[in-house]
Amino acid sequence: MNQLDALKQVTTVVADTGDFRQIEAFRPQDATTNPSLILKAVQQPEYQCLLAETAAQYGSRALDEVVDRLLVRFGCEILSIIPGRVSTEVDARLSFDASATITRAERLIELYQAQGIHIDRVLIKVASTWEGIQAAAQLERRGIHTNLTLLFSLCQAVACGQARVQLISPFVGRIYDWFKKSAGAAWVEADNTLANDPGVKSVTQIFNYYKKFGIATEVMGASFRNVGQIAALAGCDLLTISPDLLATLAGSHQALTPALDARQAQMLDLAAVSYDEAGFRFALNQDAMATEKLAEGIRAFCVDAVKLEQLLAA
Repeated sequence: MNQLDALKQVTTVVADTGDFRQIEAFRPQDATTNPSLILKAVQQPEYQCLLAETAAQYGSRALDEVVDRLLVRFGCEILSIIPGRVSTEVDARLSFDASATITRAERLIELYQAQGIHIDRVLIKVASTWEGIQAAAQLERRGIHTNLTLLFSLCQAVACGQARVQLISPFVGRIYDWFKKSAGAAWVEADNTLANDPGVKSVTQIFNYYKKFGIATEVMGASFRNVGQIAALAGCDLLTISPDLLATLAGSHQALTPALDARQAQMLDLAAVSYDEAGFRFALNQDAMATEKLAEGIRAFCVDAVKLEQLLAA
């Protein structure tokens, strides 16, 4: 048995890509996309027809609607391959506007439903800002399920649990990147791998907290730099993995054993916390890594959203 098959026995495997032609070989349950992944895909020759067809058919509409139609087109193609759910992201420029996020999410769902896609097969991705989390809480009450992304800290995870969101995507690799850059010459790679990896530690802390207190929100580790990070989170509810790393897992026959255990987490001595808006903002502010990576992630997605609009407009 290869490592990918072994991982599937303890964790739901999700493909992290807009390149849906790569997905089928790995037989994931779900798939996730974001503006950067869609931008990367439409610049490949085999996907430029989707860009051209969407622009030709809807080019007279508002540009934000044309972008949403392109995202849904990719989502529908992915859903024709996988048995589970696809995650589609709300424009990151709305990350601090709860009402606009709700409106955009509802339009994405309407576009999917117009293509015959059931609401339960779509997760709307929203940045884990206070406004994003509050928007997600309202969307969940309306039956629209959400995936809270750009999540780097326990306070974000706790607030998402309070909001009863469907799923969170704590980022492993970007946390690792921050700590490695921050340490500079003092960084010792051997001391920061597997369970000692700062990104792995963060997701493990969130997973244990959720399981300890019976929080139903699913935990999906994301943003991996290597298979060691993935192996160290085997047993997590879900892991979303790029095609390159899925291929590495499929080609490896090293042993893989569960690292996270919900039953063991229930026996841990942890203190419950909760956040109102002021408490959340202060806790996030006190976490330099989470504050910086959240802001940086939103900026990067905004840049790629603009590039996607420019391609469609052209």
